[in-house]
Order: sequence, then structure tokens, then C-alpha cells
Amino acid sequence: MSAQNSKAGPVGASTTDRGVRRIGLAEPGDSDLTRALAIEAPVSVEVSGIGYAVMMATPADLEDYALGFALAEGLVETPAQLAKVGVHPIEGGWALRLWLAPDRAHLALERARRRVSESSCGLCGIENIEEVLRPLPHVAARIDVDRSAIARALAALVDRQPLGRATGAVHAAAFCTPAGEILCAREDVGRHNALDKLVGALARATIDPAGGFILLSARCSYELVEKTVRAGCPMLVTISAPTSLAAERAAAAGLTLVALARADSALLISGGPIA
Repeated sequence: MSAQNSKAGPVGASTTDRGVRRIGLAEPGDSDLTRALAIEAPVSVEVSGIGYAVMMATPADLEDYALGFALAEGLVETPAQLAKVGVHPIEGGWALRLWLAPDRAHLALERARRRVSESSCGLCGIENIEEVLRPLPHVAARIDVDRSAIARALAALVDRQPLGRATGAVHAAAFCTPAGEILCAREDVGRHNALDKLVGALARATIDPAGGFILLSARCSYELVEKTVRAGCPMLVTISAPTSLAAERAAAAGLTLVALARADSALLISGGPIA
């Protein structure tokens, strides 16, 4: 039983088919079938010619990811400061080559010197605890969101997760209006990547994150809080629970954080109130 597509998958591809065998447990009966698997491939991120990071990601919407990653890393402050993005196949994966505007290029070298290695947790390569816990900007935007809007967005999220429905192996990040309408959604095997793709897509579409809230189908770690705050979005809703540091950082930054959001209830962790 082998994958029918290459290990890395073509750019823009999200799934690959694989022959598998279903084995009966509570329900007897075995059978052979074909299952769609979410593509996970190494994506090498180069910034202004400098090797910056290697992320494991789904090789779709990589231009959105490039911009969202650059914004989250503080390499750019506006889309115009990302002069060029190249997506190139390499052996075993993909190279994502970002070129900053001339007045921002020095940031690539400065940041790369401080990132001795990379992982999805976001901590490897950061030199000290003070850097990890550096103050976040305070969220200035405010929106009025009631509980019915959160419920509406949760109910609509499943229809914006085609890759999730096909594979059951990816995370989704969605941007919602205060009324709970989903305007944009992105998926990826990494929850951080899905959020970066969403922020990049919003920036490319000139949609201001300050005017709505972000909904994530993932555990709320501190990095997701930080990415939301740095995007200028005033509210984050997650389907799973937050960590203690995520709750502390959200409260300190003035971010409204709603977690364990389900059809029947949710937890208001910080900010609010929710009518």
C-alpha cells in the first residue's frame, strides 16, 4: 500500500490518496479502501537570501503563508514591504523564498542570527525567557459579538473545512464578522501555519482583522494568542482549551479569548463581555 502521489505533493495540493485496510474492532469486518491523507511536507523559508526556518506544512496557499509568516515574525508591517515571493520545488519538499523591501532586508539577518533552529512550538532558537515573554502590543480595536454569533460561526466552520472533512488530520483558521459570518478560512496540518495563512490571505485581500474575530479548530497555545494580537484582531475563539500562558498573555494584551467553544457552551477566558 503506497501513496500514489509524490511525498511532498505538487504545489497547491492538499491531499494524496493511499490504499489502506480497514480492520473491524467494535464493528466486525475488514475491507480494503482508498483514503485521502493530508499532505505534510518540509517548506524551507528563505528571507532575502538567508535560510530562516524549515516548517512542516501543507503546500497549498503558500503565498498567503509567506505574507502571514512575515507579518507574524515582524519582518514586514504591511504587504507592500514583502517585495517578492517565490515558491520552488526542491528535493523532498518546497522552498519558499521571500524578498523584503530594501529598507527591511537587514531584519532577515538580525532575526536569523537569533533562530538557531526551528520547530512548530516556536521556542527553539529564541535566546532567553525574556524574549519569549516580551510585552505584546495592546489590542486597540473593539467589536460587539454576542453568543449567537459565536454559535453561528461554529456551525458554519465545518463547511469551510474541505481538507479536514476529507482527511480528519488538519487544523482550520477562519475570520468572522461580528455577526458570525465566515469571510475567509485556511487549512493546514499545523495550527500555526493555518493562522499564518489566514492572516496573509486577509492582508492580500485588504480585509482588516480589527473588524472581526478569528475562530480556530485547535488548542489555544500562547503563540496563537500572540499571532492574533500582532494581527490587530480583538477576539479569538478556539474549539479547544487554552494553556495557562495563553490565558495570561491574552488578558495582558486586552484580547477577548473564548475557548472550549461548543454548540452548547463556551468559556470566556479573558476580555468580553459577551452578550
